[in-house]
Amino acid sequence: MQPRHGKATRRASEAGATVPEASARSARGARTDPNESPAAPEAALPEAGKFGPARKSGSRQKKSLPDTQERSPVRATGARAKKVPQCAQDARPSDATSAAGAEGLEPPAARVPAVSRAGSCRQRGARCSPKPRPPPGPWDGPSPGLPVSAPILVPPYDAAPGARKLRAVLEKLRLSRLDLSSVPKVVNGVVGHLLHRLKCESGFGGVERLHTGSYYEHVKISAPNEFDVMFKLEVPRIQLEEYSDTGAYYFVKFKRNPKENPLSQFLEDEILSASKMLSKFRKIIKEEINNIKDTDVIMKRKRRGSPAVTLLINKEISVDITLALESKSSWPDSTQDGLPIKNWLSAKVRQQLRLKPFYLVPKHAKEGNGFQEETWRLSFSHIEKEILSNHGKSKTCCENKEMKCCRKDCLKLMKYLLEQLKERFKDKKHLEKFSSYHVKTAFFHICTHNPEDSQWDPKDLGLCFDNCVTYFLQCLRTEKLPNYFIPRFNLFSSDLIEKKSKEFLSKQIEYERNNEFPVFGEF
Repeated sequence: MQPRHGKATRRASEAGATVPEASARSARGARTDPNESPAAPEAALPEAGKFGPARKSGSRQKKSLPDTQERSPVRATGARAKKVPQCAQDARPSDATSAAGAEGLEPPAARVPAVSRAGSCRQRGARCSPKPRPPPGPWDGPSPGLPVSAPILVPPYDAAPGARKLRAVLEKLRLSRLDLSSVPKVVNGVVGHLLHRLKCESGFGGVERLHTGSYYEHVKISAPNEFDVMFKLEVPRIQLEEYSDTGAYYFVKFKRNPKENPLSQFLEDEILSASKMLSKFRKIIKEEINNIKDTDVIMKRKRRGSPAVTLLINKEISVDITLALESKSSWPDSTQDGLPIKNWLSAKVRQQLRLKPFYLVPKHAKEGNGFQEETWRLSFSHIEKEILSNHGKSKTCCENKEMKCCRKDCLKLMKYLLEQLKERFKDKKHLEKFSSYHVKTAFFHICTHNPEDSQWDPKDLGLCFDNCVTYFLQCLRTEKLPNYFIPRFNLFSSDLIEKKSKEFLSKQIEYERNNEFPVFGEF
């Protein structure tokens, strides 16, 4: 179907995600130069039986026979190689994908020679394996478009000395009881006031609140100073017209539009105008915050292309309020191969989740140097919240001390890593297009590739975190991060984030990783 003409010239986005090649991992050693260009992913694909056989997108993976070959353990953060009889055969070549400090100065560089792949003695920077690993258990292949070279965690693991620092970081990020009670109470008061006003407005009478975001997913870090709130509005009998083969952006029409439909005021050529509706939404909120007497509330300037109305409460609490259309019809065809949780949370849970409503937020699609202002973007934030709340393959995961995992801890550490790097380089603007949603999406893919609760044992925190970092780096280098619900929508496409920015972030993360994450501070 030809895309409709809107306010801006349309251009088809290159959003199809393809299978990336496995990238070579840097040999551990002394600090490297963060300002050199990143190494190209020239390494061969992983051997079969290690991270899963390399294969083309959409192919079915056959179960492999037990692999008796010795394998090197995944690098623990900060761990030192132990002297063992045989060296690992998969040592990574050194590259220059490390990161500079906050001042942009080059750290002292020292080249670490790569270790030969077969029969070599232990060299500086190589990792050795004291005993062979058992073969990986069965797991389902990813949906078309998902990277297939994500590391699969296989017990048993070696101890990870670097995990001590990571646990200290997590303790620092833990929210206090005071924060957990007082701040949300202030936010709830403001949001409740605005919700009451919206219910009195034509077109927004059926609006309800939907809790989303990291605070309500229990993965908020540092302090509860940022909240995401959705105001959902049910819209029955809508028809979606996909925009430019993106799979994520749509024009919304009504199948039947009776005269008494309160949303008729927002129609433009039979299309429910996202820009008109968002403009009215902002106007109502802007008027109403002036009537809130007990709390200091201001509206921040509109961010270009953003669907959220951002409020600043008491000069320190940021609240993003997003209008969302709720549809209880079947999920769009573009999501058919998404949500790959069959071997993680079960096919039954996937079926149950797909019976839930989906949402559309007034997010403008990128169109050349501008935006298509009438599009709505699919949103599954409520499903993401449910997955994180019930994240274990066993239904009792994290419900008691005996059944703990470190999934959420790894996600918090990844979010904190990106947050700290964005703060350090905020003046350079290289990282402004990266968000915690990119980290969360990559994390979900890692969970798909590592579905067993035993692969996320808390005592292996350093190893699990390192695997998350490895996968995120691979996504940056290959410029492929498929949306977890819409596999052909690539969050790292060149249309959304330029290559230079991805290379810059890759360098910073590699530098942090090679030097035990100095951005986390001293502990």
